Amino acid sequence: MEDVPAFNLRTIRLHTPFSSFGSRLCLSASIAALLLACFSPLCHAQYGGARNPSMGTTSSGLPSYLKHAGIAQNLNRKLPLSAAYVDSTGKPVMLGDYFGKRPVVLAQVYFSCGMLCPQVMHGAADALKQTGLKAGKDYEIVIASFDPKDTAQQAAGEKQLFLSWLGNPTAASGVHFLTGQQPSIDALSSATGFHYVRVPGPDGKMDQFAHSAVIIVATPDGRLSKYFAGIQYQPRDLRLAMVDASNHKIGSVADLFLLYCCSYNPSSGRYTVSILRVLGFAACVTILIILGMLYLLMRKPKGRNFPPSSPTAA
Repeated sequence: MEDVPAFNLRTIRLHTPFSSFGSRLCLSASIAALLLACFSPLCHAQYGGARNPSMGTTSSGLPSYLKHAGIAQNLNRKLPLSAAYVDSTGKPVMLGDYFGKRPVVLAQVYFSCGMLCPQVMHGAADALKQTGLKAGKDYEIVIASFDPKDTAQQAAGEKQLFLSWLGNPTAASGVHFLTGQQPSIDALSSATGFHYVRVPGPDGKMDQFAHSAVIIVATPDGRLSKYFAGIQYQPRDLRLAMVDASNHKIGSVADLFLLYCCSYNPSSGRYTVSILRVLGFAACVTILIILGMLYLLMRKPKGRNFPPSSPTAA
């Protein structure tokens, strides 16, 4: 049996000058696929995970009156900017005084609450502190009471506590705690879809409220943009919501890239990966790599010019 001659890689390369194109093309496709495989789990870790239940859902074992204490997402609904309130200094203001320039993070609480409301405010302050954005510069915070019995003095005390949680006492100009009367409270609650009911306290008096735990991001012109339910909020989701609500006037290029690759899910109140957008981006990158390689392969070499060969004498 004859020995099979060994392949001479150098000979193959010399006789097939474009054979490396296929291997380079495969290599570029592999790199693009690897980047996609690495990027997808990263986005899923930041924005995916277990889905939260829909906002406003209640357990079947809860009292019937609590079914009226949920939240209805009125996305893109206009807020009642003319609603009259009083700020923490006792000054009469309108809700619209805090809109017009920056996105607004809005929460509805009542200041005599001893359980859920402090957790909502603490969770909001903790998440906002980690977004990298600054209150008063990049966004405004409005905490509006839905109890007409709350006073400006209570609002002032809650504001100082919130600023301590926020870790930035200089942000006071961008943090607003408001109290109001029932017409303004009803107008705001109707616009946001925030429902609450009076319930008896430990002493039997009807001075407590059952309500949802939620914070809302609104656009500078006063439209409801995103809802985040619960008492703990993802800083990245909250940052993206504010960047999106600002019409991309704040944030970085990385935020815009993530907003392109991820989409907001209203039912879970989270940003999740948009697989089609990621695949589309990866396809564009792959096409650019292929076009770049074609351009390089078709270019004429420069630098070394060989003189024409002269016939040899016989």
